Amino acid sequence: MPARRRKRALSVAVIDIGSNSVRLVVYESMARSLVSIFNEKTLCGLGREVQTTGLLAPDAISKALTSLRRFRALCRVMKVGRVYAIATAACRDATNGPEFIARAQRICGVKIEVLPGKREARLSALGVASGVYQPDGIVGDLGGGSLELIDVRGNRLTHGVTLPLGSLALQDASQRSPKKAERIVKTALASVAELKAGEDRNFYAVGGTWRALARIHIIQSGYPLHVMHGYAIPAADALAFVRRLRRLATANILANIDAVADARQPLLVYAALVLEHIIRIAKPKAIVFSTYGVREGLLHEMLPEKERTKDGLICAAQTLNELLSRSSHHAEELIGWTDRFVRIAKLKETPDERRLRHAACLLSDIGWRVHPDYRGEQTLNLICNGNFGAITHPGRAFVALSVFYRYAGVREENGSPPLIRALVTPAMIERARILGAAFRVAHLISAARPGVLPATHFRTNGRKLTLVFEHRMVDLVADRVGSRFKQLARLVGRSGTIVRR
Repeated sequence: MPARRRKRALSVAVIDIGSNSVRLVVYESMARSLVSIFNEKTLCGLGREVQTTGLLAPDAISKALTSLRRFRALCRVMKVGRVYAIATAACRDATNGPEFIARAQRICGVKIEVLPGKREARLSALGVASGVYQPDGIVGDLGGGSLELIDVRGNRLTHGVTLPLGSLALQDASQRSPKKAERIVKTALASVAELKAGEDRNFYAVGGTWRALARIHIIQSGYPLHVMHGYAIPAADALAFVRRLRRLATANILANIDAVADARQPLLVYAALVLEHIIRIAKPKAIVFSTYGVREGLLHEMLPEKERTKDGLICAAQTLNELLSRSSHHAEELIGWTDRFVRIAKLKETPDERRLRHAACLLSDIGWRVHPDYRGEQTLNLICNGNFGAITHPGRAFVALSVFYRYAGVREENGSPPLIRALVTPAMIERARILGAAFRVAHLISAARPGVLPATHFRTNGRKLTLVFEHRMVDLVADRVGSRFKQLARLVGRSGTIVRR
């Protein structure tokens, strides 16, 4: 009989009608770790005149409706299982917003939820909570029409506030005068109690124009990892950067920046202005940029509580393990095998270091289809630039280096990309070498097949570390296995030997 195929999960899409952009994001499935398979936006500028006229501009409406027709057609072509649609500040504030929403609903064929400001803040915070491991700080979602601020500690959220400080709204209300815009921002933020709780915590920056600022900072600083999510800047550096950017904008030096869409470039100065005053008032320790926001928060909210509480990084690694490894079950056994090694070798490990090790185990065999000469390099790039969250940039580098060392070897002369090594501490590099050495032993013993590693056991006696093979597996012992195990033992300050039981 032919093998039964696993039933394919239904894809899900979110149409996000924002004050500046109208966007369609299609996700592979409704899951704890969302994977986008299609993402398209149109910068329509729906909110560019709402502050002064109270109306959505006719040309912006026409452009938005045209985009929505395309989005509906795309969802049909892609056979999307479920479509959700939301609209934010411009549509809720404009006098002709309800009329536009009625027309948009007829085109989309689904009900469009016009988010109240506090709900928008909550969904932004839920998005951050889904994409950041144990977040602690203030989430700020800067759109075209509004700024939402909300406190988040893990999965605990406050009620949040909304302010008319979106980039388009500021441009409109100030009549394109940065000086007038600064007065508006100062007045609006002065009485926001939520910011006072941000001192020495993170500020999570959500929104396209803030991401554009981050992209400029990454390029200018020569930062080695061009992954927007989780990019963090110390608050003092961020303050100096946005002040410098404002001066450049005033001198018209920011025009024609290749890294930023033309329609977004005039808004950079307003985004920088808002971030500058938030830093001055909240005094955060770092600005952390999040690509997870309202859309991801909307879907995260719909998950069962049991799913929401899962570790997003581990879920993402499990998915890649199932898709790319030779045996997904072997990777799960490898977690238990390295758990025992860490315990017997008495290696100190924090809870976060443990979860990173588990993620590395799940990803340790994803490069097997690559040419042997390039497995280390290719898996390093895949993990460092992977489309998943709940991990910091140093965490990405650690996991990637662990798998790199598995393929390339752990000798110093084998090296690794120095720019990626610069993201981690020397202690993290050493832990990555130890874990890579453990992978080299485990995969050589088992050929990545399940059922083998549970038949091997660690023992210790003083400075001697022993790997014991059960009788049924003794034929797997070889000189090469012994030399790799001795190398692993040396890395943890022990001598290593293999015993047949």
